[in-house]
Amino acid sequence: MNNTGFQAMRLIQLALPILIAQVTQTMMGFIDTVMAGRVSAVDMAAVAVGTSLWLPAILFVQGLLIAFTPVFAQHHGANNKRVIPNLLFQAAYIAIIGSMGVMIFLASSNTILNFMDLEPELHKLTVGYLDGILWGAPAFALYQVLRGCSEGISYTLPTMVIGFVGLAVNIPANYIFIYGKLGVPAMGGAGCGIATAMVFWAMFIAMTIYMLIDKKFIEIKPFHQFYRPKIETMISMVKLGFPIAMALFFEVSLFAVIALFLAPLGATVVASHQIALNFSSIVFMLPLSIGVAASIRVGYYLGREKTDIAKRVTYIALGLSLSLAFITAITTVIFRQEIALLYNDNPDVVTLAGSLMLMAALYQISDSIQVVAAGALRGYKDTRSAFYITLFSYWFIGMTSGYVLAYTDVIVPAMGAHGFWAGLIAGLTSAAFLFGWRLLYIQRKGIAYVDIS
Repeated sequence: MNNTGFQAMRLIQLALPILIAQVTQTMMGFIDTVMAGRVSAVDMAAVAVGTSLWLPAILFVQGLLIAFTPVFAQHHGANNKRVIPNLLFQAAYIAIIGSMGVMIFLASSNTILNFMDLEPELHKLTVGYLDGILWGAPAFALYQVLRGCSEGISYTLPTMVIGFVGLAVNIPANYIFIYGKLGVPAMGGAGCGIATAMVFWAMFIAMTIYMLIDKKFIEIKPFHQFYRPKIETMISMVKLGFPIAMALFFEVSLFAVIALFLAPLGATVVASHQIALNFSSIVFMLPLSIGVAASIRVGYYLGREKTDIAKRVTYIALGLSLSLAFITAITTVIFRQEIALLYNDNPDVVTLAGSLMLMAALYQISDSIQVVAAGALRGYKDTRSAFYITLFSYWFIGMTSGYVLAYTDVIVPAMGAHGFWAGLIAGLTSAAFLFGWRLLYIQRKGIAYVDIS
């Protein structure tokens, strides 16, 4: 097998467990949406609106922690494993502080939702959902730390295994709290929040046990010694991770704000948007997993000072991602109505969701490019560009054009939900072009291995 074939296979070997783990995690959102939707469209809308507040907040913290993965990978590539346990502890301190901020934010959700024009029942269910899920924030953040360490040493199997643990807990927990079983009162969509918090704790505990007993972690001894907070390292990593966190926040908050803008149009529109968005999130796991694998491999080869191989890995990853995107886009177009029926059997919801998924198929191409290019840039420790690119692409182009198309007659008659999805296509296409240009610039400029320990 030639070197290109080897690198492609190595990317697939790393990406496949990540993909399965990401799909299981996204499937939890799918299960939440479907099981809440079986109660009513209002319950499903409550999960959508609640997620629009919860997700940007917790993913901001995750963005701070994502920066650790390529750093772990570079130390692994440089055979400098002794510093990994210390970095693991510093990441955990950042995770704890960040998750406390998320909990405080979500605890004030009732005040935030009072500024929105929601139906009374939708408001009540949304608050209940957020009151439950906030207790899972610390576990979610700490799990991301352990996962980043495992993936950073090119061991992605635990991520897949723990994903199935979460899925196994999610289904019965939802069944109990949504429908009211085993003496628990039926909570509808609000019950998804409690169930999800339980899932996060189960995943964190399972991952901790995995790292304690698996032979792959013997060399780095992650919990062999206690490390105090090292302010210099924490500040360095926060500086590296902050642009990633903001980029994630800009991306996720774009989708969240769109859901909030659509809320006054009624539960049918919100539910249709949520169906299209949830399915798109599942499809997005393919290029996202390749992007994570690219970040790991680029970081690894930079640690070994093999910049030529790091460059080759990025091109192979982009080719794999783009090829898969064409397949998923065609599949989405052909089966969009059948997919919508899996979520809800309301004819109005299914029709609108099907038309939105037709538009979602269009942006899968550019989305596959931008996420892999961004992942490779993380491997190069170029994170600042993500801040500017996502702010410009998602908000200046995506949100502005989406709002104009959705609510005004400036360009065409107001398109409602379709206008926002047209804006998403424009924003993601812009991000794909700019991330690709930045990646070429960094590779031509060259980069040296930077030690953060």
